Amino acid sequence: MINENTVMKLHMLKLHAMADEFARQSGAPSTKSLSFDERFSMMVDCEFTKRENSRLTRLIKNAGFSDPGACVEGIDFSAGRKLDNSLIQKLASCEYIVSGLNVQILGATGVGKTYLSSALGISACRNSISAKYTRLPDLLIELALAKENGLYTETIKSYRKSRLLIIDDWLMFRANEDEAHMMYDLIEARQHAGSVIVCSQFDSAGWHELIDNPIAADSICDRLAHNSYKIIISGESMRKRNAMPDIIAGA
Repeated sequence: MINENTVMKLHMLKLHAMADEFARQSGAPSTKSLSFDERFSMMVDCEFTKRENSRLTRLIKNAGFSDPGACVEGIDFSAGRKLDNSLIQKLASCEYIVSGLNVQILGATGVGKTYLSSALGISACRNSISAKYTRLPDLLIELALAKENGLYTETIKSYRKSRLLIIDDWLMFRANEDEAHMMYDLIEARQHAGSVIVCSQFDSAGWHELIDNPIAADSICDRLAHNSYKIIISGESMRKRNAMPDIIAGA
């Protein structure tokens, strides 16, 4: 018979998975032959697994990935893309974040930069590392609005909270003086906060000329381009490649 008082207390302690497993065991004759240690271990495992899954779900949701279903296991390593599998697996271990290194993901439009960055971000979440995904155009709009509303400092500080910051569409457009200043403030604030992944169509050698303020450009490029891993994705657009073939009427 289920000890309802014990189940109630477990729920009060917010040990919901443990309570459910205790109730299940109480009604399952097959568990009667198990020792106390075995049954208790099963209950603890259920609670631990549920909390780990909830933590992972929360980290992924808070990160705001463009593709929350991306994963390293789903990366296309076909020869034409020229991706280094061993390097991707090394990055998936998140050692670069522990070491405070950055990652550049470079390639033409549609080759899968966003998917790869999201997959690495989700690997970070799997390792209990907080991540944040944003596009540079959206980030600059957010910071500009924060300035107008007197929330600039707080917003910059909020981007320090994530140990991994992913910035997509990096320097897709030229950064003017104001934008360069905001980019500098952000990168400077994150100097000791963790790592940054940037996804860009342009090699880091060309970033400097896309930032109107040369002093800010020097600092930004120095912090992001040096001591960083560089991944160049080749091949045709994945969007084009994965597109469904046209259905010919009457075929």
